[in-house]
Amino acid sequence: MAGSEAAWQVVNAGLPVILHEMRPRVETFAHKTGGLAEMVCSNSFRSDDHTANAVGLLHWEMRAANSLIMEMADANALPAGGALAVDRDAFSEGVSARLRAHPLVTIAEGEITALPSADQGRCIIATGPLTSPALAQAIRAATGETALAFFDAIAPIVYAESIDMTRAWAQSRYDKGVTEAEQKAYLNCPMTRDDYEAFIDALLAADKTEFRDGETDTPYFDGCLPIEVMAERGRETLRFGPMKPVGLTNAHCPAQKPYAVVQLRRDNALGTLYNIVGFQTKMKYGAQVDVFRRIPGLENAEFARLGGIHRNTFINSPRLLDGGLRLKSAPHLRFAGQITGVEGYVESAAMGLLAGRMAAAEALGQDLPPPPQETAMGALVHHITGGAEAKSFQPMNVNFGLFPPVTDTKGGRKNRKTRYAAYTDRAKAAWRGWLDGSGLST
Repeated sequence: MAGSEAAWQVVNAGLPVILHEMRPRVETFAHKTGGLAEMVCSNSFRSDDHTANAVGLLHWEMRAANSLIMEMADANALPAGGALAVDRDAFSEGVSARLRAHPLVTIAEGEITALPSADQGRCIIATGPLTSPALAQAIRAATGETALAFFDAIAPIVYAESIDMTRAWAQSRYDKGVTEAEQKAYLNCPMTRDDYEAFIDALLAADKTEFRDGETDTPYFDGCLPIEVMAERGRETLRFGPMKPVGLTNAHCPAQKPYAVVQLRRDNALGTLYNIVGFQTKMKYGAQVDVFRRIPGLENAEFARLGGIHRNTFINSPRLLDGGLRLKSAPHLRFAGQITGVEGYVESAAMGLLAGRMAAAEALGQDLPPPPQETAMGALVHHITGGAEAKSFQPMNVNFGLFPPVTDTKGGRKNRKTRYAAYTDRAKAAWRGWLDGSGLST
């Protein structure tokens, strides 16, 4: 996503770009197609609330900057309550079609195994979390250190027709959403206490994927933990996480409050596929089928895709990159996307947007500083290029904790609701100012 967005921003500035993509010639564990911007984990861009949520604010900033990723997400959106979820196949096809049709874009298929030299021109490295081993080794050689890494996991996808709707019901948590489709964007599978305890027992006993040599010390990203890892941290952990029973009323038995609830979110426009929300897993395939069919309503579930786990690569950006996302030791190279240590589809694409705009401005002889830290993008780029501690650097989602604090007129902290509104109002004004002053098309 970051590479696609970066390319789009460059050509919008009137400059040609060569977009290198190794798929489908060289595949990865997680990708299934050769399409650009393929979504390999969830199909959700998370909250779309730009008035009180940092992710929604990031959506807003990207839309204001003519983001291709956000345009295609909006064009292929699915009902998801207050979230922005998309039909993953239509989304990727839309991004691919727009870039392939653009006269200034050349798409070169094939693996890049070495970093370009300065005399070959400006380059943005947006290889994502599954950087090929050869290129990862080239990056390690250029940066002088071993690449950092963490494990990421994928949730399974279920065929809708195999879900027992006499057990499950349609409802978004707290009935969130404006339309009826949004208010019923999720399917809910209720569990009694006995159901939950039996599920946890099966989960903990299930066969898990074994790590290869050299991977045993690789940490997980806390925002995408496998469910069995969460269960190992305490039997009630899942019930206070993805299986929390709050904000929901069982349509089949309104008086009976579920002890836990498994939610499924629509994964395509046809409504034929649903992913199990928050159920990333490293269980072996056979174990997944056995364990997930213990969920009430999924006793006869058929799976379009089972879950999995893969190793994500990222660099120590606070040590290696300057504020323009350039490699300090080789400033003709910029990095963008998840490899920089941001986590999430939107955050990755946002770094692609910034890298593309900064590279284009530089090529046009302009000086484009990073966006103000009061903006969502500015807060993210500041964090990964110096705000975080290099010694303990780990991937980070956008959140208001990365922003400079806001206070009321008396110098005190505002309450949560007004504080978040103050963050987003301040950010929007700063973002508009940065865009207007960039000299590039919006």
